[in-house]
Amino acid sequence: MDPKPKIIRTSTVPGSLNTFCKGLLTELKEEYEVVALSSPGEELDELGEREQVKTIAVPMQRQISPLKDLVSLWKIYRAFRREKPQMVHSMTPKAGLLCMMAGWMARVPVRVHTFTGLVFPTAKGLKQKMLIMTDRITCACATHIIPEGRGVKHDLLKYKITGKPLKVLGYGNVMGINLEHYRSETTARKKMEADDTFSFLFIGRLVGDKGINELAHAFCRLCKKYEQVRLVLVGGYESDLDPLKPDTLRLIQETPQIMAVGVQKDVRPWFETADALVFPSYREGFPNVVIEAGAMGVPSIVTDINGSREIIREGLNGRIIPSQDEESLYQAMEWMVNHPLACIEMAGRARKMVEDRYEQGFVRRCLKDFYRKILKP
Repeated sequence: MDPKPKIIRTSTVPGSLNTFCKGLLTELKEEYEVVALSSPGEELDELGEREQVKTIAVPMQRQISPLKDLVSLWKIYRAFRREKPQMVHSMTPKAGLLCMMAGWMARVPVRVHTFTGLVFPTAKGLKQKMLIMTDRITCACATHIIPEGRGVKHDLLKYKITGKPLKVLGYGNVMGINLEHYRSETTARKKMEADDTFSFLFIGRLVGDKGINELAHAFCRLCKKYEQVRLVLVGGYESDLDPLKPDTLRLIQETPQIMAVGVQKDVRPWFETADALVFPSYREGFPNVVIEAGAMGVPSIVTDINGSREIIREGLNGRIIPSQDEESLYQAMEWMVNHPLACIEMAGRARKMVEDRYEQGFVRRCLKDFYRKILKP
């Protein structure tokens, strides 16, 4: 009996693998020998134990760090030479750059990188040029490139990152959603009948890139006009990477209608109490939180960016506004407060739209079919 082909799944930090590949690596073991490679940490250990796969810990910096990156590249190259995989599949920017380079150096036959989001379209000047250069190197060293959605594919082509074929799997999204896990027991109508307060919800990192500065200011304007409104912020700050403005932090701390509850392992209870998700991010690949909201029957306000515009249809399951536009955000939030019946109708359509496109089994079948095709003897 021939041995199973060996594949190595990689990400810069283990949290990404732990989240996006939860349960997937166990499924892949039916056909492949699976190894997970990422930076060391408890989440990598947790991943290995839960999925019952071998793990390899190699420190990788998320930020540009030439000397440390060279050390990481050498260690990854050594790991690939030792493991001799048939395929390496990376996600996240730094893991993509280092693992595709190391895979090319080690002559790994199949080298796949998934772009889950692009930083360079919103960057400026020298930083943008450096990011474009690193993504071009990643693509040059890869044999196959997967954009997470049509928007990411468009930007890769627009900026001439690569001339290689770009394959979006299914309708996009790398994770899919477990519809049994994300199932609300409370309809939007029951929420509004139980509580006169219109509750907005944000889930994600509390950083500038997620639009939190605009969100805090728009919501505080809303508070001055409407008493029965609330904003719940679920997530942690990243003061070292992308700090919020001081006046934004002050508003969050001093506004009674804003609840900052920190990182939550289970976000479903917060969806249960929300009338609308508000997600004013500057850039995304394919935001899972918007899919989760839809599965829980919660309409969304999103910005007109990659991923979000592919999940939300204006007026059907949410509202779409320009990015980095506080006034448009304020108007969309005010519209929802003043049109509760329209919000209930959007909530009723939200789950069906997720069921049709992003059910986890369908998303994983698309990936497995892709693997079988590119790993043919």
